[in-house]
Amino acid sequence: MALQLQLRTVSGLRGRADRIAKAAFRGLSFYTRVLESCEDEARFEETFRWPVASNIDGNEILEVQVFNYSKVFTNRLIGTFRMVLQKVVEEGHVEVTDTLIDDNNSAIQTSISIEIRYQAQDGTVGTWSDKEFLETPGPHSEGDSRPPLETDSLLPGLRQSSDVSPGKSSQQPADRSFRRAGKGVFSAMKLGKARPTKDDHRKQDEPAVLEAEDLDRKAMRLGGGLDPDTISLASVTAVTTNVSNKRSKPDIKMEPSAGRPMDYQVSITIIEARQLVGLNMDPVVCVEVGEEKKYTSMKESTNCPYYNEYFVFDFHVPPDVMFDKIIKLSVIHSKNLLRSGTLVGSFKMDVGTVYTQPEHQFYHKWAILSDPEDLTAGLKGYLKCDIAVVGKGDNIKTPHKANETEEDDIEGNLLLPDGVPAERQWARFYIKIYRAEGLPRMNTSIMANVKKALIGENKDLVDPYVQVVFAGQKGKTSVQKSSYEPLWNEQIIFTEMFPPLCKRIKVQIRDSDKVNDVAIGTHFIDLRKISNEGDKGYLPTFGPAWVNMYGSTRNYTLMDEHQELNEGLGEGVSFRARLLMSLAVEILDTSNPEINSSTEVQVEQATSVADNCTGKMEEFFLFGAFLEATMIDRKIGDKPINFEVTIGNYGNQIDGTAKPVLRRKKEGGDGDEEESELLQNSSEDEGGEDGEMVSVSSSQPMKPLVTDRNYFHLPYLEKKPCIYIKSWWQDQRRRLYNANIMDKIADKLEEGLNDVQEMIKTEKPHPERRLRGVLEELSSGCLRFVTLADKDQHHSSRTRLDRERLKSCMRELENMGQQATTLRSQVKKNTMKDKLKLVQNFLQKLRFLADEPQHTIPDIFIWMMSNNKRIAYARVPSKDILYSIVDEEMGKDCAKVKTVFLKLPGKRGFGPAGWTVQAKMEIYLWLGLNKQRKDFLSGLPCGFEEKKIARGQNLPSFPPISLLYTKKQVFQLRAHMYQARSLFAADSSGLSDPFARVFFTSQSQCTEVLNETLCPTWDQLLVFDNVELYGEAHEMRDDPPIIVIEIYDQDTVGKADFMGRTFAKPVVKMSDEQYCPPRFPPQLEYYQIYRGNSTAGDLLAAFELLQIGPGGKSDLPPIDGPTDMDRGPILPVPLGIRPVLSKYRVEILFWGLRDLKRVNLAQVDRPRVDIECAGKGVQSALIQNYKKNPNFSTLVKWFEVDLPENELLHPPLNIRVVDCRAFGRYTLVGSHAVSSLRKFIYRPPDKKAQHWNMTGEIVVNMEPEVPIKKMETMVKLEASEEEKEKKKKKKKGGGGGGGGGGEEVEEEEPDESMLDWWSKYFASIETMKEQLRQQEAAAAEAEEKEEMEIAEEIKLDDSPMKGFKGQAKSKEKSKAPKEDKKKKQQAAPELPEKKNKQKIDELKVFNKELEAEFDNFEDWLHTFNLLRGKIGDNDDNATEEERIVGRFKGSLCVYKVPLPNDITKEAGYDPTFGMFQGIPSNDPINVLVRVYIVRATDLHPADINGKADPYIAIKLGKTDIKDKENYISKQLNPVFGKSFDIEATFPMESMLTVAVYDWDLVGTDDLIGETKIDLENRYYSKHRATCGVAQTYSIHGYNVWRDPMKPSQILSKLCKEGKVDGPHFGPGGRVKVANRVFTGPTEIEDENGQKKQTDEHLALTVLRHWEDIPRAGCKLVPEHVETRPLLNPDKPGIEQGRLEMWVDMFPMDMPAPGPATDISPRKPKKYELRVIVWNTDEVILEDDDYFTGEKSSDIFVRGWLKGQQEDKQDTDVHYHSLTGEGNFNWRYIFPFDYLAAEEKIVISKKESMFSWDETEYKIPARLTLQVWDADHFSADDFLGAIELDLNRFPRGAKTSKLCSLEMVTNEAELPMVSIFKQKRVKGWWPFVARDENDELEVTGKVEAELHLLTAEEAEKSPAGLARNEPDPLEKPNRPDTSFIWFLNPLKSIKYLICTRYKWLIIKIVLALLLLIMVALFLYSMPGYMVKKLLGA
Repeated sequence: MALQLQLRTVSGLRGRADRIAKAAFRGLSFYTRVLESCEDEARFEETFRWPVASNIDGNEILEVQVFNYSKVFTNRLIGTFRMVLQKVVEEGHVEVTDTLIDDNNSAIQTSISIEIRYQAQDGTVGTWSDKEFLETPGPHSEGDSRPPLETDSLLPGLRQSSDVSPGKSSQQPADRSFRRAGKGVFSAMKLGKARPTKDDHRKQDEPAVLEAEDLDRKAMRLGGGLDPDTISLASVTAVTTNVSNKRSKPDIKMEPSAGRPMDYQVSITIIEARQLVGLNMDPVVCVEVGEEKKYTSMKESTNCPYYNEYFVFDFHVPPDVMFDKIIKLSVIHSKNLLRSGTLVGSFKMDVGTVYTQPEHQFYHKWAILSDPEDLTAGLKGYLKCDIAVVGKGDNIKTPHKANETEEDDIEGNLLLPDGVPAERQWARFYIKIYRAEGLPRMNTSIMANVKKALIGENKDLVDPYVQVVFAGQKGKTSVQKSSYEPLWNEQIIFTEMFPPLCKRIKVQIRDSDKVNDVAIGTHFIDLRKISNEGDKGYLPTFGPAWVNMYGSTRNYTLMDEHQELNEGLGEGVSFRARLLMSLAVEILDTSNPEINSSTEVQVEQATSVADNCTGKMEEFFLFGAFLEATMIDRKIGDKPINFEVTIGNYGNQIDGTAKPVLRRKKEGGDGDEEESELLQNSSEDEGGEDGEMVSVSSSQPMKPLVTDRNYFHLPYLEKKPCIYIKSWWQDQRRRLYNANIMDKIADKLEEGLNDVQEMIKTEKPHPERRLRGVLEELSSGCLRFVTLADKDQHHSSRTRLDRERLKSCMRELENMGQQATTLRSQVKKNTMKDKLKLVQNFLQKLRFLADEPQHTIPDIFIWMMSNNKRIAYARVPSKDILYSIVDEEMGKDCAKVKTVFLKLPGKRGFGPAGWTVQAKMEIYLWLGLNKQRKDFLSGLPCGFEEKKIARGQNLPSFPPISLLYTKKQVFQLRAHMYQARSLFAADSSGLSDPFARVFFTSQSQCTEVLNETLCPTWDQLLVFDNVELYGEAHEMRDDPPIIVIEIYDQDTVGKADFMGRTFAKPVVKMSDEQYCPPRFPPQLEYYQIYRGNSTAGDLLAAFELLQIGPGGKSDLPPIDGPTDMDRGPILPVPLGIRPVLSKYRVEILFWGLRDLKRVNLAQVDRPRVDIECAGKGVQSALIQNYKKNPNFSTLVKWFEVDLPENELLHPPLNIRVVDCRAFGRYTLVGSHAVSSLRKFIYRPPDKKAQHWNMTGEIVVNMEPEVPIKKMETMVKLEASEEEKEKKKKKKKGGGGGGGGGGEEVEEEEPDESMLDWWSKYFASIETMKEQLRQQEAAAAEAEEKEEMEIAEEIKLDDSPMKGFKGQAKSKEKSKAPKEDKKKKQQAAPELPEKKNKQKIDELKVFNKELEAEFDNFEDWLHTFNLLRGKIGDNDDNATEEERIVGRFKGSLCVYKVPLPNDITKEAGYDPTFGMFQGIPSNDPINVLVRVYIVRATDLHPADINGKADPYIAIKLGKTDIKDKENYISKQLNPVFGKSFDIEATFPMESMLTVAVYDWDLVGTDDLIGETKIDLENRYYSKHRATCGVAQTYSIHGYNVWRDPMKPSQILSKLCKEGKVDGPHFGPGGRVKVANRVFTGPTEIEDENGQKKQTDEHLALTVLRHWEDIPRAGCKLVPEHVETRPLLNPDKPGIEQGRLEMWVDMFPMDMPAPGPATDISPRKPKKYELRVIVWNTDEVILEDDDYFTGEKSSDIFVRGWLKGQQEDKQDTDVHYHSLTGEGNFNWRYIFPFDYLAAEEKIVISKKESMFSWDETEYKIPARLTLQVWDADHFSADDFLGAIELDLNRFPRGAKTSKLCSLEMVTNEAELPMVSIFKQKRVKGWWPFVARDENDELEVTGKVEAELHLLTAEEAEKSPAGLARNEPDPLEKPNRPDTSFIWFLNPLKSIKYLICTRYKWLIIKIVLALLLLIMVALFLYSMPGYMVKKLLGA
């Protein structure tokens, strides 16, 4: 389907001018070429073709506009011709001559003559009924059923033609589509007003600069026309520029990155566990990552153990393997040497989930523990931990470790990724495995032959089974013996929490073998791609669908070197098998009693699926033509070579299966006859037309010819071999079509984004317009997807996943389209960067959506074979070459010529071996249904004859076996190779000897070799004569082949080393075109050079391809011969192309050299620096003795050089350091290339903008000086408890602080003497965290603002109580930061009593290095790293660090000469220093360096026990301090609190190394990590980093001024150095500096409280605002603590912990500084806690009485304070309590050491009997009370417990009645107390335990009194343990019942008889009497009767 327009002539033109015309249809415009200086008539004679996806409607309009072309100004419109296409649609062919109309719709004299053809959809091969055709997604129905607006945008259907092609300069979509609803005339009127914008014909060379008027016009335009937004720019690589319809883009990056091992480190901190289910347990946590296990220590009898233990696991594996590893945390009860313990609960997630988190980590999150054995049980507790995964080069930003004061909101901080619900349910994953086919043979054939000889049977040589791995569990199907097509029909069932935290399911077909099972193929199912968690989402579902497996080649060898490929690592190089499977998930209802609660993997039988469930079997046809095979590696160049193409096993002649066709039973179909026919590959009904079409899958072998020393090529010339393959697959093209549409939208988006970034990088004007255009394209593309995908028919074979994915993709894209439209309106110049980020997210999302999880047709492999051996391959995804009648759905490489580079398979492709091209192919591929085969040749370059095999001679649709090109064009290629920069260092000297080799078709040429440089300027023109290209001339113009440029390093011996490669497209000139602007001469462009996957520099070059016409070469533009004869025969780049130069002066500041390493084992002694730029240069003075003084004697030198005007083309500047040896020898020490001079270019200031000459004063507003304290500006006394208390209250919401204000008033003010440096530090950390929180909140708020309508914002802000209510109700973390802020503002007025408290002075805590904050202190002195040695070929070795051999310190200044006069005329200008005025001398200087080490966090454990014994080591020059005796035992977060003084001499000793070592009793100490600080740069920096400027000035106390110079002295010095007028101190606390006035206090108090006048505060105020001072101002370094990462050279790039520290420096020639600030760690304070247990009540009764079966308990209470139970204390036993009441009057005494600042108890103890020394632990202050039932012979029974956090626990109830479970469960609502404030608390607290259902229940109540005393107070008023002296407690008054019966038997008998059983006993006695009487009666009765009867 296409519309064709032939534009013939335009006549009746006025005047003489250059003319150009533009034709537009459906928003797609084409430009003609420019006709120069035509007068009356312009003969264009050009043809344009619009491929159309939907039928053309009669109302649509075609528009042609004619312009006067102007190179400089906007083109002027002459007139427009519009035509409604009704007649064209009816007749299919129309010729028209008509007049043009002007802007006002009136006719003008000019007329136009055109011809239009329209071919609608037409038939395809063979005859078929319409019915059959409709089954393919047919565009018949498209036309009118939908609103017309949607059909007419052709947008995504351009098949990449929107990339600019040189001829039709731009085919960009228009602003809006032409048609409005139907009325032709109406729309024509609208169109008349449409102003065209400036034509953008000069696109190729530089983006058209759009003037402002265009934008105004844009606002007026209604209809079409070109939008400046949509103009594409030539991107970095010209390949992206002009790709037109016939060719597709090659991919530059060569090397597969998957499968290569990398370094990873998983670090896990187990902090504590809470609410563990179980009674009195001894929990241990087991941490498992993959196969490795580590255990924490055991904590005894506690349900909430505190560990704070850190574990690190190091791995070196490929990313895929790493991210599939499972992290499993399990809590085990009572594990010891003998027993493995019982599992309480576990939690698992895969490493990938952690890695995808922001910062690759979870920090302080609670993992929910569940029991995998028992699905019905609820959660088993929580485990708080940090998990981080670091790869090489990731830096983890650890949130700053300060005291965790926030109350642990468990629910709000669960260890789950965003969007996963807290309540996860159990689910069953059913993975059904039906069958597989196409398996390779896995046994050697020798065995098979032996078997066949012996038994006579011929079996399939493979015994397959399927293994599925998910979430750390494995399941296997049964083994099917000897089958290439095994049938299983089994299902594997996994039970796992849903949503699972493991992303991938691994499905593997394996071959069962007696020795070892090997994988045949592996497939990963990514759960994120087969489910959707949104509210309209769906559970994971898959299939039934076939998955294709790829791996190593199919020939079986015992030792398969590519076996890893079968395991799923790396890119498979061959089809292995396909597997039919499905997946379903069912959420379990755990309350159902029938449920099987085991989580073991189960395997059961499953029902088989119908044959046609995966789609109707269709015959597909694959055609390929090899147009060129060049750059064949010379190693294989001596044998004949052929190429084989395979799809699945079709076409594989060597090692496919033995079967002729993949499946014998064809699925679907009408019974057996058809099937058998298909099998024999000779279906009779086709025979008539087709002959027997047997597939031809490989080309004929051919011997290669030599191209040059490295490469060969195959001489195809005009005869191009073809292949074709018939194959049968289920027809699931729709899946691929949808993926293709999305891929194309994404490609277009990516290209647009690259353009935008390129524009920003090269500072081209208006990148925001381009971004708007990109968004416009995106939104129209998304709408187009929705309309195309919507018409999907309902196949029976569509799986649930197909339907759900389609729905969700449509939703997503529709949504994305709308967002793009809104974003477009928001893109302004200033919001550009943020919006760009958002659009990047769109791109990722599109790529994610486009990846189709259910495979269909397998990928195509192209193998280069030599001698029947497979050498190299390329893999082409089948969707990329799939044909569709709808343009957008077509694969991006279908029916196009694609350049493919073949690579080595598997591991051989890694590293340098993989970078050399094995072969470059130009190949044309087409894949589609056999019945749509009609135009499979349509995309080939025209001008060929088909050669068919004999049988198919006269059959038109029979595919050719080769193509014979009759048309060939001859060209000359000119490659203008100007220069390259930042190349790869290939020699050991750290430099290279580069030359470039240019390949075009089968020719290659080299530039000259330039020695020892990484930035060669070749300035060379390479001419390729007689380049023959086959095809039509006009196609060549739009679509020339690509040029490959490879850069090599010339070695004196051996072959040249490969350094990188890039591609380019030449600009083409046909013989009938003029060589004139805008296209010629071409401009130099930068091309990115790639080496493997990494970039390796840029090439600056231009390429033109000139057709040699009938007149021969004489017609070509002349080549100017070599002007400079000294270069010999080398042609320079001609004038129009090489850059325009002007004169610059380069001034160099030579300061000194540092850290030079040895060269060839000899020390560097007399170094010199050579500077070179563009062939000119200068040498520094010689350093006479490097050891004595490494600085230069002459500071500034300069040279003049011609540099390009265009700064982007500036050549790099090379710095080389040589060592001058005896006898005039030089050795290169190292070199550095400054690739961009831009930051060193000096631009004279504008006269207009000299703002510092303004008169008048500016008063600097001092408001912001109030720091952002937490709105309750209050004292932080050791992170003062009262403040936490208040925070608590405020957190509770409600009334804020006012409500509880009663008791707060009496708090004592902190005493100045109690404050120390740590108070300041902790206060500062709070501030820092608050700032971070506010930044986050602000960022979140800004985002929300954008998303929410403004209206809603207003609503929210109206409710003043919003903050409080929200906080009280919700525990949502997301809301908290904002509400906090609102609360704080409201809480402030309610807390007036806080305001008057004094404020702690703070310092600035940087959570990074100081250098990062102050731009490396390179304000005037820059450091250049000198490099030497090769760059490692592997990613792993030779990082830049290892290549550094020293550093050059100095600076550059580049400026155009001559300079304006006023600079040199300035006062004090010293010409010897040029632009470097006011630079200090570089003579040696003595400095006192004072290093303060505060603490280290998160150290990497160095010992086996997962701990380290760190100490500090400091090295500066010859000074080496090892603070070994003060190591801190077994700590990973040690507080050092030390300062060290070192005297040093700059420049010899300027690199300070601070290292943390691990102390070992035996053996050497290990380095944990170190950090290096360049003190010299700090010392000389204008930021004054010698001693930080404090916030306030005081002369005594904890905040005493540290600097020997007072603020006023510093200020005067700065003013003098900066030539600033001032400081002038005035009355009333004013000071004037330059024209700025500052105000501030003028009094100071000394120790004795005397006030004195002083100017220091004022001076300090100026210093803190020094950046506001004009000209000289810059930010001064404040008093600070910096956080530096510790690195270990053995583990490059992975942080080993962080060190908080700071450095002060004082010159020795100034007055000496005072003593160092004392920062030694705070000593814990000694306290004694006395707990009196008075009574218990309602304790549950455990025992049954022996005699009476009565319930009773023998109660005692146990209590302890410190982490373990080693100091537990028990009361005596209250025996036989029958009511649960117990009386004790018992006192426990717990002495403890407490650190108030951290709210932790400090205990020191030996870890085990073998420990060398005591280890200090910090544990939370928690008192545990437990109630027990004493038993004599068995173990005591645990009844219940309560744990009170001494800092915040619920106040005890007044009476036992009021004491309830609420006090434990509902802590949030209750008033909390802290024993450290109340000192004495008495009350009732409940004991709780969990019942059988895991519900908490009260098991008793205790009345206790807690009394806290300091050690001194305890000494003064001693008290005895238990009821002892001193201060004895009275004995409890226990009722008599509490006795032990065998101790006092009489008493017990009395009790038994008298009290309880009195009546019982009486009744028993009476009954006995009665019995005795009856018995006696019966006994004596007979005798008595006899007596009576006998009368005796």
